Amino acid sequence: MEENEDEILHNVIPISGLYENWFLDYASYVILDRAVPHINDGLKPVQRRILHSLKEMDDGRFNKVANVIGNTMKYHPHGDASIGDAMVQIGQKDLLIDTQGNWGDPITGDSAAAARYIEGRLSKFALEVVFNPDTTDWQLSYDGRNREPVTLPVKFPLLLAQGAEGIAVGLATKVMPHNFIELIDASIEVLRGNRPNILPDFPTGGLADFSQYNEGQRGGKIRVRAKISELDKKTLVISEIPYSTTTTGLIDSIIAANDKGKIKIKKIEDNTAKNVEIVIHLAPGISPDLTIDALYAFTACETSISPNTCVIKKDKPHFMSVNDILIESTNYTKALLKRELEIKLHDLQEKIFFSSLLKIFIQEGMYKNPEYENSSNFEEVVKVLHRLFDPFKSSLYREIEAEDFKKLIDKPMSSITRFDVKKADEQMAALEKDITLVKKNLRHLTDFAIDYFLRLKDKFGKGRERKTEIRAFDRVEAAHVALANVKFYVNREDGFVGTGLKKDEYLFDCSDIDDIIVFREDGSFIVTKVQDKTFVGKGILHVGIFKKNDDRTTYNMIYRDGKSGTAYIKRFAVGGVTRDKEYDLTKGTKGSKVLYFTANPNGEAEVVNIALKPMSKLRKLSFDIDFAEIAIKGRGSQGNIATKFAIKKITLKSKGVSTLAGRKIWYDDIVKRLNENGHGKFLGEFQAEDKILCVFEDGSYELSSFDLTNHFDDKMIRIEKYDPERIYAAIHLDGKSKNYYIKRFKFEDIAIGKRFGFINEDPGSKLLILTKAKNPIVKIESLKGKTQLHDEVEVDLSEMIDVKGIKAQGNRLSPNDVQKVTLLTEEETEEKEELDEENIDVEGGFDESEDESAEEETETPLETPKPKFVSDFKQTKKVDFEITNPEDLEDNGQLDLF
Repeated sequence: MEENEDEILHNVIPISGLYENWFLDYASYVILDRAVPHINDGLKPVQRRILHSLKEMDDGRFNKVANVIGNTMKYHPHGDASIGDAMVQIGQKDLLIDTQGNWGDPITGDSAAAARYIEGRLSKFALEVVFNPDTTDWQLSYDGRNREPVTLPVKFPLLLAQGAEGIAVGLATKVMPHNFIELIDASIEVLRGNRPNILPDFPTGGLADFSQYNEGQRGGKIRVRAKISELDKKTLVISEIPYSTTTTGLIDSIIAANDKGKIKIKKIEDNTAKNVEIVIHLAPGISPDLTIDALYAFTACETSISPNTCVIKKDKPHFMSVNDILIESTNYTKALLKRELEIKLHDLQEKIFFSSLLKIFIQEGMYKNPEYENSSNFEEVVKVLHRLFDPFKSSLYREIEAEDFKKLIDKPMSSITRFDVKKADEQMAALEKDITLVKKNLRHLTDFAIDYFLRLKDKFGKGRERKTEIRAFDRVEAAHVALANVKFYVNREDGFVGTGLKKDEYLFDCSDIDDIIVFREDGSFIVTKVQDKTFVGKGILHVGIFKKNDDRTTYNMIYRDGKSGTAYIKRFAVGGVTRDKEYDLTKGTKGSKVLYFTANPNGEAEVVNIALKPMSKLRKLSFDIDFAEIAIKGRGSQGNIATKFAIKKITLKSKGVSTLAGRKIWYDDIVKRLNENGHGKFLGEFQAEDKILCVFEDGSYELSSFDLTNHFDDKMIRIEKYDPERIYAAIHLDGKSKNYYIKRFKFEDIAIGKRFGFINEDPGSKLLILTKAKNPIVKIESLKGKTQLHDEVEVDLSEMIDVKGIKAQGNRLSPNDVQKVTLLTEEETEEKEELDEENIDVEGGFDESEDESAEEETETPLETPKPKFVSDFKQTKKVDFEITNPEDLEDNGQLDLF
């Protein structure tokens, strides 16, 4: 009995062990057989079975999706719903399946019609690239009744073209789709020995920043944005949406942001049909540029995607970079092509081998040989034929087997008697030619693979150009673009501030994500978040919106020291702070008090009058102090002594102007934005009244403010600080007369945001050259007279024509047939601005240390569409165009000069 109990206990498996084994089995099954694509063909099992089923049913006509699902269930041990969903997803990617009917729209989020109403068949691309039964490895289906492929012999990086997403047990995969043409080009580079560097391309288009893509591996990130354009100052249009969003979801996020007060729109319309078109009508007085930034900050117009490229390789999950996957895929394609060539070579050799046997058999009359005719069984026939073929065996590419003789014997006598030797020789010559070509391709397999990819590109690449524009994004700070959607109040008596004190003193409108700075009479200040109600201390002197990294807002203050009674004057910027931490602006002695305080957003410095309390020793009871004479120091400095005597009152005598230098502004052509960080082209120092000149390739211009939130058109060919007195010279084609004109003019001071054309607006008119050189010299080459003699002349445009109004047509460039114009004069570059600035120590007052002087930057011209324009940077020696034939004018009257 005891022995039986011991045996029973020995065979007992703990439940914990069972769960561990079951979980591992289940996890392995989900990873390998359901959720993660295989590196060879880029397909999950359900996708592979759908394609195999479509091939099995293929007769060139469309099949009901419901029928395809039914046939696929022979191979897929799961429900019809999972098969149907997977098939719809393949069809929506528009690569492997030709679709008919309503297959849904991944852009709008509309679902497909029922499987019984829609049809599909394999595309020509799929038939050419995905299938080859001779190179397919087969296995039994789950019930053992049918054969199915282990993987399909896909000769293309299908996984990277379609992308994949799946959640398994313990891991997930998210492979981004890439551009069809770029994948082929990258595969060719791999075959040439170069490492690829591919970036995703999304079917929804839009803009994408791949600076942190990390080759699609874990830890990488992609920022994608909708394409938003400004129709006019009151209307925005979204024409492309970010990948992983839908128009419905995007609109819902915009409405939600409007309801929360993050943006202000009057109306939104969804006009999406074949192409995306979401029209946003702005509320009166709302900046379109600021709204675009707010849409990126608070709605699904910008999303972040985290790729996680995981594939099945050698029956195990592997995390790989997309470039390594492409290398593996290309090598796999090359191996498949080699295998196909070897199979083709074997088939050709077998054909020519049997043709040679048949020819010898007939020409030598072996079928009439008495021994052959009198043979009683197959074994004797084989012996006789072996002896008869002995003299010819050396000319055959392999040994003759019994099966080969059986084929000869089975040939009907009618085909033997009608055998045409000449035709047989021609056929064998053609086969020999094919064999030579196949052997050549095997010897030069890499070149053959490159040609294969080039054929794919030529045959299927049309219409598959890149849709997603690669851009570098500036980071939109939510605090900078949030609308002032709440009202802010203060209760000075009790020391409370907040948005909920509606019965108290109203201060200003602000955003619910802003920070607030509060100064108190005792010389302390605190920065805190906007809340419904916050206690900040009694004696509130000033409340304002705190802007992080704001180095222009300057505070002017006079305070009395609590210990000595001396009055100190100081000017300071707040700098960096810790939220909800109290800071002291005085010497820190008890009883200190602020006597005068102003906040100046642009470093303004006023003049104040200080009246002293009468004392017997005082001869002068009043004097003026100009804050412009006080240096701006750190907030922790004690300041300069204003007076040691008791102050009666301080009054403002006159408002001042800014003592700060103009704001240094740069334009970054990569992100198409202004900045103060030194990125891109230096535009100059700007004061409040200054403007920016933007010139566009269509011969129009616009004046803009230097607000850092401004957006700039991709078709802009010149941007610089606006100087109303600067003279420009322009050469342009008149679309109506087809003549070339020169004009010199000044850009007029027009309203900000208004677009104005300075050349003829007739169709075919074109701006060719624009320069601000003081004495622009051009060389004009033309054909002169009826004899069409070549003529060259150099002219100074400043002497050729006087400065006229901006609306003037100008003078004709030459009475002759102009062939080429070359600008010989370089524009003067802007003088190098000194970049060293005074440093302010946040805690310890003025810092006398200096920055290292920046190296002189070489300014780079903006990349503009052709024709090339003379920009305001340092220009290359020549900018020219050539007219070879008047017939070269395009249909629209424009001339492609470069």
